[in-house]
Amino acid sequence: MPSLCRDCLNKFDSDSRCPACGSPRVSAHPELFRLSVAHMDCDAFYAAVEKRDDPSLADKPVIVGGRKRGVVSTACYIARIQGVHSAMPMFKALQRCPDAVVVRPRMEAYSDTSRKIRKMMDELTPAIEPLSLDEAFIDLTGTARLHDEPPALLLARLSNRLETELGITASIGLSHNKFLAKVASDLDKPRGFSIIGKEETMRFLAEKPVGLIWGVGARTSGALAREGISTFGDLRRWDKKALAKKFGTIGTSLWHLSRGEDARRIKPDRAVKSISCETTFEQDVSEADILEGHIWRLSERVSDRAKAKSRAGRVVTLKMKRCNHAILTRRTSLDLPTQMADKIFGEAYKLFCTIENRGPFRLAGVGISEVNIVESEEHGGSLLDPMEALRFKAERATDEIRKKFGSSAILRGRSLR
Repeated sequence: MPSLCRDCLNKFDSDSRCPACGSPRVSAHPELFRLSVAHMDCDAFYAAVEKRDDPSLADKPVIVGGRKRGVVSTACYIARIQGVHSAMPMFKALQRCPDAVVVRPRMEAYSDTSRKIRKMMDELTPAIEPLSLDEAFIDLTGTARLHDEPPALLLARLSNRLETELGITASIGLSHNKFLAKVASDLDKPRGFSIIGKEETMRFLAEKPVGLIWGVGARTSGALAREGISTFGDLRRWDKKALAKKFGTIGTSLWHLSRGEDARRIKPDRAVKSISCETTFEQDVSEADILEGHIWRLSERVSDRAKAKSRAGRVVTLKMKRCNHAILTRRTSLDLPTQMADKIFGEAYKLFCTIENRGPFRLAGVGISEVNIVESEEHGGSLLDPMEALRFKAERATDEIRKKFGSSAILRGRSLR
């Protein structure tokens, strides 16, 4: 049985402990060294970064997200054992895990770590399709000749580097297409390395629930259940035309996926259409100066994400939710795309000032759209705002200082409101 020690990277022909170092962390599979499509997902990424940067949190349940009226962005595995999960209202999370340490998101720290992860992946292959800051598809087809090592070994080494150099862990799924690689990466979290080979695909999927299919949520699952479809095996009993007639284009996709067929290629140039952030306040807010501070921090987070992805947007959007849950959305188009926090905030705050009857509010959000790739936004100034070029220059200098000394090295006065 082709086997790989995920600790010392020794290759051998047994599915027992590693004969070189004695580690039990061994991946063994008949197709181990022939598969090349992977999905990598960092384990509880935001929480992992927080624990890395604050060792006092190491053995504590950590939840990253808003306060009482916010939602959970992510939770460490200690908190997950107690029933906390992403997108859960914070008050429910704290009911299930009352001793949790709640940490506000630090997007700049996560973006900085994400850039370092991407740099490591780029050393292996250009065929990378990022899905978020901490998740990506990786196509290592043809790289064995370049690196003189099989994809499985390259992935195991990448996983080890994430731990030793960045202080985070990841789970990897290895298979022969994107769908199965994504399924595999969820099988053994955290620090997992799971494999689904071609020969076992039909057998592996037969009794699995259709909810494993990415994009099949509660509504689609309910519609399938009404037709007696709850597993992949149930789907296979349907004719392709009958599925298409009953469920439309998704029916055809379900027919193929039930057989483990996925012809989608990994697209390195996958377009980012928009970048946005929002926050739910602990208490309803009416004060303009406090709302200004929130809009600034959101603009800064959007800017950090845009800079991390080398993106700029031409449309700035402001979202406000009143205490009665009525949502107001305002947007404006710029002459030139921007990634600068100063510009995003300026436009977002102008939009806020157009809202009549300004409160109280329970949520605010800022975003950019019509996003393009930029290396670095330059600005020569504006006739209407001659100081804009100087503010852009100052922001670039601030970015460099924060990158070197941490996100709290320099703060704007309005960020403290």
